[in-house]
Amino acid sequence: MAAADSSWFPALSLGVSLFKCLFISAYHSTDFEVHRNWLAITHSLPLDRWYHENSSEWTLDYPPLFAWFELALSQGARLLHPPMLLLSNLNYSSPEAVLYQRLTVICTDLLFLYAARECCRCVQEQKGSRDVLNRPSFVLAVLLLWNFGLLIVDHIHFQYNGFLFGVLLLSVAKHMQSLHLQGALLFAVLLNLKHIFLYVAPAYGVYLLRSYCFTQDNSDGSVRWRSFSFLRLAALGGIVLSVCFLSFGPFILMGQLPQVLSRLFPFKRGLCHAYWAPNVWALYNGLDKTLTLLGVPPPVTLLCTVLSILPALVSLWRRPRSAQSFLRCLLLCSLGSFLFGWHVHEKAVLLAILPLSLLAVQNREDAGIFLLLSTTGHYSLFPLLFTCAELPIKVLLMLMFTLYAFSALRHLHRGPLLRPLETLYLVGLLLLSLCCDVLFPLSPWGARLPFLPLLATSLYCSLGIIYCFLRLYCSMLGGAERPKQP
Repeated sequence: MAAADSSWFPALSLGVSLFKCLFISAYHSTDFEVHRNWLAITHSLPLDRWYHENSSEWTLDYPPLFAWFELALSQGARLLHPPMLLLSNLNYSSPEAVLYQRLTVICTDLLFLYAARECCRCVQEQKGSRDVLNRPSFVLAVLLLWNFGLLIVDHIHFQYNGFLFGVLLLSVAKHMQSLHLQGALLFAVLLNLKHIFLYVAPAYGVYLLRSYCFTQDNSDGSVRWRSFSFLRLAALGGIVLSVCFLSFGPFILMGQLPQVLSRLFPFKRGLCHAYWAPNVWALYNGLDKTLTLLGVPPPVTLLCTVLSILPALVSLWRRPRSAQSFLRCLLLCSLGSFLFGWHVHEKAVLLAILPLSLLAVQNREDAGIFLLLSTTGHYSLFPLLFTCAELPIKVLLMLMFTLYAFSALRHLHRGPLLRPLETLYLVGLLLLSLCCDVLFPLSPWGARLPFLPLLATSLYCSLGIIYCFLRLYCSMLGGAERPKQP
């Protein structure tokens, strides 16, 4: 456990919260209107119309628990600025509406701050470490609270990922503290807030079944089948079913479950998001531009995803008692789903970057993977902020975070963390950024081929993320549970 002296954490939290306020008047994406419209839907319409309303293209497509969350936020909007709750006010972004919605993101991030502190408590400190700035818990706090991806996606682009990742990290922390029922409850709540976290549900299922429902192992580490506890399974099942019923129950009773599910899983949207996430299908589509390849239906992506995470699940079953094994399996499930899933959003890479921070401050091998994955994954988010005014902001923010991560982790593990080819790959990212953000707009192709920088970013970053996925697999299957070097 981390040292009891964490008096620095409130100051760090306050600093990042005030820093977020600087972006209140910055550019915001169409996701701002998405959430404003959801506020209007949940406030203005009866429950049975929430998942049928389609007067705007931004229909409600999150699970019901998030809709209840939007309904709660709408109560503040009703008191402070009612016009933003009118369904007819499409693309409404008055200064009052912007201020209110920006502040809701900052305020709900308080859960993320609390989750980060709980994760810091789970980190083992160096013996004799007196310098606060070089403690693993402090480095982890900075990597989480000042994460570049969360700052630009939530507080410029606009979303509520900090709140959602707060629930995830708090769940992970509870499992690391052996509070498995609390961790299961939090994850059940998370699934009913945003269904993208189904990506990591297999890791939770295997870990809880093997480590909680089976209470004993044989001397060789294999499962002792007679130790299975039906009482513990019933407790887990009761928690999950209770949360799901509270979330979906009203819609089930109204006979609207098929309509809700059709909104949550719109398979007609296509293999890739409009902005190609840097994954296997980006490479496939890149090849398809020159070679005529077969179309990829949803069942194929599901099969590829299952096959990509199956070895990690088997490994977790064989070594279930280690919280680090669970965390590595969670990372592989998130990356496997990101690389092979259907219609993956580019922002889903944060589902791997944030949890990997916990391992990066404890294990030298994981620290190197984190530096490569975070740098590549964060750079792949650059196209989200495409206006000229935000170019220096995103460049400076990423440089600050990346330089700190390299410096702090190098000092923590006492030496370089990247291999020569990995360093060369990151140098390539610098050249790619120079070409895409500076040279290409000034070239004759800037107006004729506006999609080219986006294509190049997706293809190049996909190579780095695939490499990190393979390195994480080698780490897990090779039994790399090595502690940080003293």
